[in-house]
Amino acid sequence: METSANNVVSFIPTGDFYYHKAMKALEQNHFDQAKKYLKRALELSPDDAKILVQMAYLKMEEESFLEALELLRHANNVEPNDPETVLFLAEVSANMGLAEDAINFATHYLEIEPAGEYREEAEEIIEIVTELLKEEPLEDRQGSAEKNYEQERARHLMEKGDFEPAIEILENLIAEYPDFWSAYNNLALAYFYKGEHEQARALLHEVLIGNYGNIHALCNLTVMSYYEQNDADELHLLTETLLKLQPYFVEHRYKLGATLALIGQYEQAYKWLRSLKKLGYVGDTGYYFWLSHAAYFSGCEEESHKVWDELMLIDPSKEGLEPWANVVEVPDSDDILSDRDYLVGRLEHEILQERLLGLFLLGKSPFKQELLAHPTLINIDNYSTIEKLLLAYAMNHDFSEDVALANFYRAVEVLEKLYAQHEPLTMDTTFLLQLWLVLFEKGLHEEYAFKNPLALAAATEYMFYAVREKVTKKEIAEWYGTTTKTLTKYVDELMQFLPIFD
Repeated sequence: METSANNVVSFIPTGDFYYHKAMKALEQNHFDQAKKYLKRALELSPDDAKILVQMAYLKMEEESFLEALELLRHANNVEPNDPETVLFLAEVSANMGLAEDAINFATHYLEIEPAGEYREEAEEIIEIVTELLKEEPLEDRQGSAEKNYEQERARHLMEKGDFEPAIEILENLIAEYPDFWSAYNNLALAYFYKGEHEQARALLHEVLIGNYGNIHALCNLTVMSYYEQNDADELHLLTETLLKLQPYFVEHRYKLGATLALIGQYEQAYKWLRSLKKLGYVGDTGYYFWLSHAAYFSGCEEESHKVWDELMLIDPSKEGLEPWANVVEVPDSDDILSDRDYLVGRLEHEILQERLLGLFLLGKSPFKQELLAHPTLINIDNYSTIEKLLLAYAMNHDFSEDVALANFYRAVEVLEKLYAQHEPLTMDTTFLLQLWLVLFEKGLHEEYAFKNPLALAAATEYMFYAVREKVTKKEIAEWYGTTTKTLTKYVDELMQFLPIFD
């Protein structure tokens, strides 16, 4: 019995056990499996340098550079001067824009192994980053590498929506480095995303006082004014200012071009973003997204398609957001879709059915791209399941082949038929759509099948107008191309979902 117990103990997996399983999985190109094994290996052996470095390598492949950097820093603390770790630190620092760190680590690698396996890579990092430093704006090179690392950490937190810890980091940075303008800009964005717009604006004005003409601050102020839409004169003045700028540095051209594309100044946006492509610039997903949109709406449709194809290779999740897939004719001024404030009001409403209406109309709105890009308006984390589904529908997701969501899809068909019967929408007909959304939400909850969308639309129309004006079932049935008997059947079925029957 004792021998058996000892055998069991000897087979308890260790970090090294999972590390070797991960390496075997990598040899077979099973990256997801390798990542799982390495994660387990780190749980069992959190201070094993070889495991830390291998996990960092996978993070680099995923372009999760901040996580890779933190793993490599830990590995370097555990086993200082390991050549592979030092070279990876140089590479990830270069990818994150931490120029001084990249040069220092690459130089250190050459000191450790002057004729090492990665000598050419280290020399190339030094050469490229040194050239980039010559072109980088002075204000972006102030201070220590540790300061830049902290700012990257704050940005990473902001990308995840963790604004409070990001704000704390950035507040500490500007307290220690009062002229660190990029930290001010990021702090302003963090406050804006939190909804503290006045604080965000105050910080940007502070930047412009201390660093007159700061392009990032001007662009950020313009974006805030564009989203708030409550001071047309300010937005016009800021836009005119941006159109006069002639930036030299790559980063400034990108920021200006992306901002101009977002606010609809496509030709100037295309000019600046395209100038980067001519220089051989390889950007992130945002760069290709805005370049494609700017090209398309500047009349360069072929170029737009080419750039979008490049984006799809990098980030397939952007499928459905192509500029040509979201072109909507500007509605008549009497159409509710031309009222941006109304749509924003629905999306921000406390009542579920109002928000559902907003999400449905969003898919048909000329403001669709703008509102989808808004930093705070679409809050997926707080959405119910039906809200998430309607948002996906507004973004052109095809539910027609999804058997599990057949009820949802047929319910949306009813909404589409009601919309088609009353387009262009008036305020009065939005109340008809809201009635259906009440029935829609309750019916989904009760697993109602919504089997005949046309008849359900006719039944909803009758239920809405029967209490408002003199209308007969026959009139409504004929208008929708169904029978009075069928309409009556579905009126009876829908009555159970009215709130008065709860």
